[in-house]
Amino acid sequence: MESMELASFQIISTVGGARSKITEALQCARQRNFTEAYQKIDEANEFLKEGHKNHVDLIQKEADGQEIPFSMLFMHAEDQFMSVYLLRDIAYEMIAMWKEIK
Repeated sequence: MESMELASFQIISTVGGARSKITEALQCARQRNFTEAYQKIDEANEFLKEGHKNHVDLIQKEADGQEIPFSMLFMHAEDQFMSVYLLRDIAYEMIAMWKEIK
């Protein structure tokens, strides 16, 4: 497998794990278990850190002059990466709102 494909799959995998933890966090918050909800967000952040490392590695390679080929797989990885970051930010706000309502 080419390194670009591997990097794309690594990003997709890690952000998929983050998305699952964020979904679990929202479910915990709906049940008014806010401590566990924030723990799940922390776990999601660990997944996102790993995805971010892969993302930054590719940016660094391109900045160093290495040609980074465009592919639909990489575009999908980047789309998932940014979507999950947005989902995480929205989840923080939703959990805070549910906590205030409680």
